[in-house]
Parts: sequence; structure tokens; C-alpha cells
Amino acid sequence: MVDAFKETNPKGINLKDVAKEKGIEYFLVSFVDLFGALRSKLVPTRAIEQMQNDGAGFAGFATWLNMTPAHPDLFGVPDPESLVQIPWQKEIGWLASDLYMDGKPVEASPRVALKNQLKRAEKMNLRMKTGVECEFFIINQSGTAIADTADEATKPCYDQLALMRRFPVIRKICDAMIELGWNPYQNDHEDANGQFEMNWDFDDALKTADRHVFFKYMVKALCENEGMRATFMPKPFSHLTGNGCHAHISLWDPSGEENLFLHGPNELGLSELAYDFLGGIMHNAEELCAFFNPTVNSYKRINAPRTSSGATWAPSSVTYSGNNRTHMIRVPGEGRFELRLMDGAANPYLLQASVLAAGLDGISNKRDPGKPHYIDMYEEGHTVEADKNLPKCLLDAIRLLDKSTILRKEMGDDLIDSFVFLKNQEWRDYATHLTEWERANTLDI
Repeated sequence: MVDAFKETNPKGINLKDVAKEKGIEYFLVSFVDLFGALRSKLVPTRAIEQMQNDGAGFAGFATWLNMTPAHPDLFGVPDPESLVQIPWQKEIGWLASDLYMDGKPVEASPRVALKNQLKRAEKMNLRMKTGVECEFFIINQSGTAIADTADEATKPCYDQLALMRRFPVIRKICDAMIELGWNPYQNDHEDANGQFEMNWDFDDALKTADRHVFFKYMVKALCENEGMRATFMPKPFSHLTGNGCHAHISLWDPSGEENLFLHGPNELGLSELAYDFLGGIMHNAEELCAFFNPTVNSYKRINAPRTSSGATWAPSSVTYSGNNRTHMIRVPGEGRFELRLMDGAANPYLLQASVLAAGLDGISNKRDPGKPHYIDMYEEGHTVEADKNLPKCLLDAIRLLDKSTILRKEMGDDLIDSFVFLKNQEWRDYATHLTEWERANTLDI
């Protein structure tokens, strides 16, 4: 695994030395499978040197990676630059890892998929920087209701009382991000009762994805320590706004100093490169839904009726605009755009990888995003007939991804085939499940 060690650790960082310096006694060597589930081995510091060279061993069939028991061992080679010393358990260090099998990267694994897209961008002298806005609910342990029974306002967004009733756990999460150097800058109560969002600085796409993975773990762990539960499920309550995961996207020069999306000669202040990238997202949006909205529940968010607060805050068609939150893509200011389609179930690595794949396709083929719309899509969307609608269910999204020649070309058949196969299995499991709605509506027919 020497080549894997060089690939994952180009700076030659010795984790055993880092552990001694920081007082780390154990490492969580982790990876994220195709469904976004975080998988780990707990490794004592005495063995981390071996794991760094050879990788921590896993059975691929035991996770969502489209493997069988006959496949060889899967090895997670830790990336030392991803190290997080867990603020509330300082004796433990968390590490993202890249998956290898038979000494080669597993192409159909999420972090490897993102790194492959970053290499493509690097060859084009491009560097993607992103930020994510992760929304979550704090709920009771059984998952049946929000944890704060006093949080009942019709429009609860930015509600100070409701926010401060959860101050102890919000503070622990924010303090942890400050300690880790993520530069968090605001925390708020979101548009649904029991829903929150916490923001930190944007950065290189891989770093943002690693932080996104750890953020979800951190929120769940710290809420659990307080006797509650956190969920990023897209639509856990039908009458409330769902959990989005908006991404802010920009391309930079190789040094990371010059924003290449800036200084456009148009009303939105975007460069020609930005419009090409945006065109790639618009052109491939329907096919991207399977990655951005990867669960059955996802389509109860992006195709939802009005919620109790008055709006879903989720798109249903492929449009873009200026500073207007009713569109799939919003341009809030010069030099970046906000993609509002993703939800809380999106795999952090596949989210970034597929954005970049579609955007680079847009640049390579000079894709035209069309003209922006300056209307309220919730009220006037029916007047825009030419725009594409987003898939209505997971099965439609899977089929669109499966047929996408562009995403197959850019991301590889191995990844697409594995993801589609597993998601088709998930859909079949859902379709054969008998629900209470069916009993209530068809029992006496």
C-alpha cells in the first residue's frame, strides 16, 4: 500500500508523532459509503502507523458499497490532513480515509469520486471552493416529535426564545467549531419548529466535504449527550419546512487567491466562466437529483405543498435568479451562486463531486444557462413554461441518472452503476412496504 500512502499523504505527516504531540490515544478511521452512512474503525495510537501504511480493514459487503462477501478486503487509508481532534473527547482523533482494494482506489466510493473530480479541475487550472448550509431538527429520542414542546410559533424562523432554549447544545457545537478553526459565524433557529442551522467559513471542496461529514456526526453526538436526537432527514414532519443543504459555489485559480467567478459584464456580476459552470448545473439538474435528493423522503421536500410557515423554501423546477430564494439557484452577490436543491440526506462527497462534474461539463461545452427569471416561482412559476421540472420521486431520479451519458462520462460507470443498483434496491424495499395511508384509503375498496 506504499502508493496509497503517498496518494493519501503527500506531505508525509506521521500520525504517531501527531498523536504524541496532541495527546491522542485513539483514532476513528472513517469513510462514508454510497448512502452517506459514516463507517469507522477505532484504532489505538499504538497501531496507527500500521493503519497509515496499510489502511484499516473493512468488509465492503457490510456497508452500502455494492460489494459481495466474495470481494477482497477493503482498506481505508487515513488522510492526515483531515484530522479532527474531537473537542469533547480530546483523547480521540477522527480521520477521513480513502478506500482501496487490491492496492487501487475504489472508484465507486464517495471520497475517491470527489478527489477524481478535483484532479480534473486541477488539470484545467481550476480550484473549487464551497460552503454548505446544513439544516437539522432537534427531536425526541423516539423521533416522533421535536424536543422543545414550547416551540410552537407559526413563523418560528429566527425565534430568539426558541433558539436560546437550545443554547446549551448549540453553544457546544459552535464552541467545537471555533476550537477546530472552522470560523463559524452565525447560528439560527430555522423556518420549522425545532429546526436549526449553523454556518462556518467556505473552503476548498474536499475540506468542506470532510467538515460536512464530521459536522453531522458532531451534531448528532452532542444532542445525544443532552438526551435528545438530531436528524438531517429531508422531511421528518409533513407540515413543517424540510431540511435543505444549500451549497455556495465558486471557482478559483490554482493558488486559491483569485475568484474566477467575479467581474462579469452582466446584471448578476458573474464571469463568463461562472455562466458556463452554471449552465452545466442547469443542463444536468434533473440527473443530479439522485445525488442531491437521494431518498424516498427527499421528494416530500422538493415537491411539497405550502408548510405551516407559508413556504417550503425548496425548488420544484430548474431555474435561476438573482437574490431570490424561490429559485433552484440564487445569485446573492458577485462571485458565487447558491444551489438550493440539495437536502440533508445528500452524501457530502457526492454532493461536491457531482456539482463539479456537471460544472466542468458546462465549461467544456460552453453550456448556456438561459436567462434568469426575476419572479416569485411559488406564485408565478406556472407562467414559465419552457423550464424543466424536477423529478417527482426517487425512482424517476434514479432512472434519469442511469441514462445520463454526461455524468457517466464525467464520474464513471462504476460509481453510477453501483449507486443506481443500490438505490433501486432501496426503492423496491419502499414500494413493497405496506403503509397506514394505504390501509386508510384502500382497505374498503
